[in-house]
Amino acid sequence: MKIKLIHISFIFSLLLYQTAISQETKNISINQAIELALQNHPQLAVSKTSVEINQQQAKVAALQRIPTLNFSATASYLGDVFLLDKNFGNKVDVDIPNFGNTFGLQAVQLLYKGGLINKSIEAANLKTQLSELDLEKDKQNIKFLVISNYLDLIRIENQLRVLENNKKLAEERLKNVQKFYEQQMITRNEVIRAQLAIQNLNQIILTATNNRSIVNYQLNIALGFQEGTIIKPLHQNSLLQQENSLDYYYLLSSNNNPLYKSGLKNIEIAEKNIEIIKTDRFPSLSAFGGYNMQRPLMNSFPARDVYLNAWQVGLSLNYSLDNIYKTKAKLKSGKLLKNQASEVLHLTEQNLKTAINAAYVKYNEAIAQEKIALESKRLADENYKITEAKYLNQLAVQAEMIDAQNQKIQADIDYENALINIEFQYYNLIKATGTL
Repeated sequence: MKIKLIHISFIFSLLLYQTAISQETKNISINQAIELALQNHPQLAVSKTSVEINQQQAKVAALQRIPTLNFSATASYLGDVFLLDKNFGNKVDVDIPNFGNTFGLQAVQLLYKGGLINKSIEAANLKTQLSELDLEKDKQNIKFLVISNYLDLIRIENQLRVLENNKKLAEERLKNVQKFYEQQMITRNEVIRAQLAIQNLNQIILTATNNRSIVNYQLNIALGFQEGTIIKPLHQNSLLQQENSLDYYYLLSSNNNPLYKSGLKNIEIAEKNIEIIKTDRFPSLSAFGGYNMQRPLMNSFPARDVYLNAWQVGLSLNYSLDNIYKTKAKLKSGKLLKNQASEVLHLTEQNLKTAINAAYVKYNEAIAQEKIALESKRLADENYKITEAKYLNQLAVQAEMIDAQNQKIQADIDYENALINIEFQYYNLIKATGTL
């Protein structure tokens, strides 16, 4: 029995230890959260691999500058030879070496094809640069996702703090209501109203707590933390008010936005593709050299079991006549692709300007809303104090007190949210420019 108790105690201690590990708390700033996301987010691992693939393909394209080198070797068994006269008679057997083999070495170097090799390498490098811009775009998206979740975490914690403070006030008020009821100064329904107000707060607190758990889990995944880690933001509200014009953000986007740069890069790739197509108009000039060894020597009679050695060097000129009419069609297709890339760039530019304009308006709106929310908070606090004083002096009913409390709670939460919204809208504006 004693052994069983020890065993149960050990298991219980182990469970407590594992729970303690899973409930580890990490205090991180918003900049630390961004850095961790850039290191650990699964999406960025995929994007980085795409860059590495394109970099390797560019290296493969550069190998076209190296001559092609072929080596061949054969081994064979040769049957005996026999001779026949013109009437297919008088057979005469001739002994020859029965085992034969050959060795060959061939090298070819393309000398000229309208710059095909260099243009192919340049096209591969452009695709690498495009994948790097895609990686930068993904980084911007991941940063904004983490910032959004981080600010949501702060917003929910502020909401919980406000709710808990108001719950304490509601509990104090319940005590006063119960005293009034015991003194038969009010009816039972006033006590029930106070109790219902606390239950309503508990319900809101439960929802906010669950929302916090959801956002916390999303951040754990994004930052590479162990599941169950509790994240505590190290953050102070700061009004990120920037005195910059809308044109400033337009210019910032045109110089830095990875989406805009990708559009420009796609035009470059289309132009390079046209250049590659044009190389089909030129003949290909190649240098070649080779060395061969072959036995037996069959050109003598009788055949001799010796190696015939021969080498050769020369130039090869080749031109496909069908390119005369095929190249024209390919060029038309290439030009259409370039026109499409230009139209996509124009559309991207318009979409970016639209997004920047909307973000700029919302950012300034958030600044104005913070001032309105601050005044609403001041009025709600004042109203709550007046109503509370009237209620304690029997000059206001419980319903008025609850209304005043609800207004105060909402005003406090709205103000905290307004502060967070300024930061969110600022980061949203910077993301729209591609410089987050």
